[in-house]
Amino acid sequence: MAVVFRPVADADIARICSFVGSPQELYFFFPAATWPLTHEQLRDSIAQRSDSTVIELDGQVVGFANFYRWASGGTCTIGNVIVDPEVRGAGLGAQLIGQMIHIARSKHQASEVTLSCFNSNVAGLLFYPKLGFVPFAIEERKNKQQERVALIHLRYSPS
Repeated sequence: MAVVFRPVADADIARICSFVGSPQELYFFFPAATWPLTHEQLRDSIAQRSDSTVIELDGQVVGFANFYRWASGGTCTIGNVIVDPEVRGAGLGAQLIGQMIHIARSKHQASEVTLSCFNSNVAGLLFYPKLGFVPFAIEERKNKQQERVALIHLRYSPS
């Protein structure tokens, strides 16, 4: 299994969009987007973000992430994290997050790496602490149905 990280290319957009299987999954991946996810929505998001990165497994794109906040010497915040449903649970998401932490530190000299996860995203809430992320704040938000939800902010804190 050969794993490669590289910047996202326009040719990857359709494949990344295909990873989103439901409106709820889209909300976790890209809360500002509307269902169904279009190539234009993802392109627009990528244009406003930094370091949009894909992970390839044996030449096939199987994951995607980027930064929606980045500051040299400050905080980089990871967003738009998604992994192909066919390979979830195989450790590729952990490798992708590890690569984003590496980019934050090496390219941006980030002193802090953060990400956020909605309270209903149980898979994410169980996944990120295994990688060294620790909750530090909770923010009230409204979901697409205007229901109250909690956005849990996590900070990378390697042990």
